[in-house]
Amino acid sequence: MQSPRFTLSKPALSTFIVSPMTIIQASCVAALALGLAGIALADDLQTVGDPDSLGFSARRLERMTSWFEAQSAKGDPSGFVVAIARGGKLAYLQPIGFEDHDRQIPMRPDSIFRIGSMSKQITSVATMMLVDEGKLELDAPVAQYLPELKDMQVVKTDPATGDAILLELEAAKRAMTIRDLLRNTSGLVYAGPDYADPGYGNAAIHALYGVKAPFRRDKPLADFVASLGALPLLHQPGEVWEYSIGYDVLGRVIEVVSGQTFDRFLQSRLFAPLHMVDSGFSVPADKLARLVAVPGTQPAPLSDGDVAKPQTFFSGGGGIVSTVPDFLRFCQMLLNGGELDGVRILKPETVRLMTTNSLPPDIHIAGHEAGPAFGTGWGLGFAIRTNPDFSLIPGAVGSFNWQGSWGTFFSVDPVQKLILVMMMQRSQYSENGFYFNAIRRLPYAALKVPEAIEPVASGQGNAGALTEYVGRYDFGGSASSLDRQTSVADGNSWTGLESVVAETDGLRVLKPAEGGPAARAGIMAGDLITAIGGESIKGLTLEAAFRRISGSVNATIKLKIIRQKQSDPLVVTFAREAVPSHSVQLQIRVADGKLVVEATGGWSILDFDKGRPTQVAVLSRDEFHVESGDHTRIAFIRDAAGKVNGAVLNPGPWEQRGALAQ
Repeated sequence: MQSPRFTLSKPALSTFIVSPMTIIQASCVAALALGLAGIALADDLQTVGDPDSLGFSARRLERMTSWFEAQSAKGDPSGFVVAIARGGKLAYLQPIGFEDHDRQIPMRPDSIFRIGSMSKQITSVATMMLVDEGKLELDAPVAQYLPELKDMQVVKTDPATGDAILLELEAAKRAMTIRDLLRNTSGLVYAGPDYADPGYGNAAIHALYGVKAPFRRDKPLADFVASLGALPLLHQPGEVWEYSIGYDVLGRVIEVVSGQTFDRFLQSRLFAPLHMVDSGFSVPADKLARLVAVPGTQPAPLSDGDVAKPQTFFSGGGGIVSTVPDFLRFCQMLLNGGELDGVRILKPETVRLMTTNSLPPDIHIAGHEAGPAFGTGWGLGFAIRTNPDFSLIPGAVGSFNWQGSWGTFFSVDPVQKLILVMMMQRSQYSENGFYFNAIRRLPYAALKVPEAIEPVASGQGNAGALTEYVGRYDFGGSASSLDRQTSVADGNSWTGLESVVAETDGLRVLKPAEGGPAARAGIMAGDLITAIGGESIKGLTLEAAFRRISGSVNATIKLKIIRQKQSDPLVVTFAREAVPSHSVQLQIRVADGKLVVEATGGWSILDFDKGRPTQVAVLSRDEFHVESGDHTRIAFIRDAAGKVNGAVLNPGPWEQRGALAQ
């Protein structure tokens, strides 16, 4: 089914047209001969181009459309807008579902969304603009600009347990800085128990922030910041990464330094120069028809979701509204090194600093998707991929992204010159991960890679022994060789240790995954892992401990644990497993004397679709290929005894390896 045609007019911009995608067989060599380097212009992000010329398989891009359409067909009330740009050109833009489900108003490309915490990246850029201009010092104390935050005290911690002691305070070892606010190491926290990490402090502190420094859209930023001066920091500045209200404080810093209210600064210095024509802190009356409705419970008055009328609290941490086309332009500016359409927003070296991991290897991490457990560091306002094998961030090491609690997501891959943006609107952010997994994988799964030279088809081989290839092959979490995704939790396999924290004597288990291998083996919340594989992990950082936990699928892991109220340590042994639901799996069988391949895991891969068996033809001994589509090759590998134990898709520099699971 072809995509519908939309026409969208914007001030100071040429006509924006989303045209139907034409499915054309691609030449991978030509696709990768793209002029991906260089500066993208505004017009390049106006019209959807031919996916073939941008290095995509149009058929595989349609899988993404089908996936999101399927969610709507299942009754999901959230509509979606999904966009992909590559090399500065628009490769895909698709509205799906409803802007207002109850009123059956279709989603449109320029529908306006609450972007939640994707506001933080906009605030970070605004901050660094002032740093570039010499008006703001990155390592200056915050109190240099906001005296009301001078001499903030810190909650004492129990040296035996590391827990916060609510009523005992001590002086800060050093002042929190502007850099600390940008990298979430200020010691400030968010309000509410949802943000409290049991390994790093008392949830009562988070509750205290909610009572003493609430977000109210009818109060100015100055009042909010003043209320923080009477509160304690939960952590010593620079010692713990914890997601926090630091970006809201930065909004006030920008006001003081620039002499403008934060909303006016963004409008005049960032939104207008980048032609982000639908971005701001509220939606004007003449644009309210494009504001996406939130399914279910509506945003409370004066909350960050109440954007239908102007307010005075300009939340740099979560209060901005925007559109997919606007945010694409923001991302393209970053990908271009701080410039778009001849307008310089940031220096190239500033963008590099912001999008480079800034966290020391030994820093403590308090929850929320950063650290070695997630293969992710943090720059100055951005999450950064640091691990080549697993990460919550798609693409190459150095790719950066973030998401918003209302259901928005973006990612920028500087190696592939690729931008991904997805926006939906939900009130329950705990459900967002299901959709983020799709936008992380499906675009990369649609990218083409250079074809290796195929062996000359002999038409022979061991076709008579096809049964030795039969079985299920697990390829980890990667639907594309350009985006290595094994386990988000612990390397290239899954142990089911959903949440752990490093302590002096080992790893404390906060939560084993329900039904996972660790839980089935008897690991419980509260257990202290003191040794892995017979070797002590006492004193190891979380990252170093995770290197010990990672291993191949089906490999055995042995953990020594100390359990509360038990005097003797326990030794638990179990096998690592493939990541459930996120793994890419192929089921191979024989039908009518031919080898048939079907994707059966979480995702389709290359020419192999879920629910559609594909026949492969013999090329040579142990090698087969798909005669149509993208001509995917599959080569089987054998162990020392000559028994088939794995498979390789498209052998060569872009290959993907899978192990025979059964």
